[in-house]
Amino acid sequence: MLQPVFDYFRCPDPHVEFTSGSDELSKPGYFRFGSDAICYGRATGGFPVRCADAALYDAARDVGITDSRVSLPFDPVEVIENLLRERYTAHFREEGRLSYAAMRRIYYFLRPHLGLQLRTRLQRIHLRNWDTIPFPAWPVDFTVDRLQQRLLGLAMRAAGLDAIPFIWFWPEGSSSCTVVTHDVEHIPGKRFCTRLMDIDESFGFRSSFQIVPEERYSVESSFLQMIRERGFEINVHDLKHDGRLYAEREEFLRRAQRINQYVRDYGAEGFRSGILYRNADWYNAFNFSYDMSIPNVGHLDPQRGGCCTIMPYFVGKVVELPLTCTQDHTLFNILDDYSFSLWKHQIGLIKDNHGLITILVHPDYLLTCRAQTIYKELLSYLRELRDKSHVWAPLPREVAAWWRQRNEMRLVARDGKWEIEGPGKERARVAYARTHEDGLAYSLEETTEVVV
Repeated sequence: MLQPVFDYFRCPDPHVEFTSGSDELSKPGYFRFGSDAICYGRATGGFPVRCADAALYDAARDVGITDSRVSLPFDPVEVIENLLRERYTAHFREEGRLSYAAMRRIYYFLRPHLGLQLRTRLQRIHLRNWDTIPFPAWPVDFTVDRLQQRLLGLAMRAAGLDAIPFIWFWPEGSSSCTVVTHDVEHIPGKRFCTRLMDIDESFGFRSSFQIVPEERYSVESSFLQMIRERGFEINVHDLKHDGRLYAEREEFLRRAQRINQYVRDYGAEGFRSGILYRNADWYNAFNFSYDMSIPNVGHLDPQRGGCCTIMPYFVGKVVELPLTCTQDHTLFNILDDYSFSLWKHQIGLIKDNHGLITILVHPDYLLTCRAQTIYKELLSYLRELRDKSHVWAPLPREVAAWWRQRNEMRLVARDGKWEIEGPGKERARVAYARTHEDGLAYSLEETTEVVV
């Protein structure tokens, strides 16, 4: 079994061999694998192209299945890793790297002297034509999830299986999961945290607060203790929130050491970088348990890209909880949309595909009654999903802990029945994946099927 597929589903090994054909692979590029999955990686035959908006070859037509073997014209492990770690964006980052780095340095030098209105205008200029970007898919991208399903379906066909058991994604058979997070960026936002906790509590939610350790505001132990005592979570938010964390390797390593110290000092388990700047290939310098810095689709972020999945995943030893919903700053200030419609649309798509609904709302942008009204609509909708649709609503650290537990669980056949082994197994549930047209149908034991 392919390791990424096994990690995603936690299913028994169907003993199918995957091969990627010739060792002579092309340079990395874009191609399709079915109508709804754009891939980036090397392939046989030279069909990958440099731009995702070009006419893309569908590699699915070159799949072969014979004698418990699936032959693919590309390396699926490499493709999935390229997407999860956003390596498909590397060639764009390299082009014009010096000019982009210089522009970013000038912007963050001037930023303290720019008002919100001017900053928003500059950000809109930078993000212009975002809605013409063909990949990842807006407003939610499921490419990695579709790839995992398609690869498991091929393995099932090769093994002659109509159904295969796996460990369901969420505890107690929850249909999906949602977490609410708050990045505290400035002094006014810090002052609003108490009121924001009151709002969250009034809808029955506990959330996480990401705190900037240096330069933005003072971080008193009493402030942190107040958050803990009320049952909320504390995480570290960048170091200085100056856009420089990933700008240069040596400086990054120095900052990572200080971030690791603040993680210990705050008793934190999680992290989110400022402005969602990120480089997953550098995560091995960090000592936190989980990260929340990689968006599902990043068209409206200063660093574009996206991990193309709605599920948590591992980046080395770090659990990544992707940001799957548009953050409030983008919605209110960049899109100028003071409505609940985009959030509701994204949440519906993620829930229907059993994923992680990650909410990021800044206390700094909730200071007006108008913004608070929209946020309360969001919480009301999430409460309804939690109470009526069996959506799990934990703290982020609980999601990361569950994903680590699930990653250690195994399905074993005992007395003609599949059972789950491993710590936390009492919360886990056996589910089944069945082939259905071009996709899979999921069902929990003794429940109806859900087509994905």
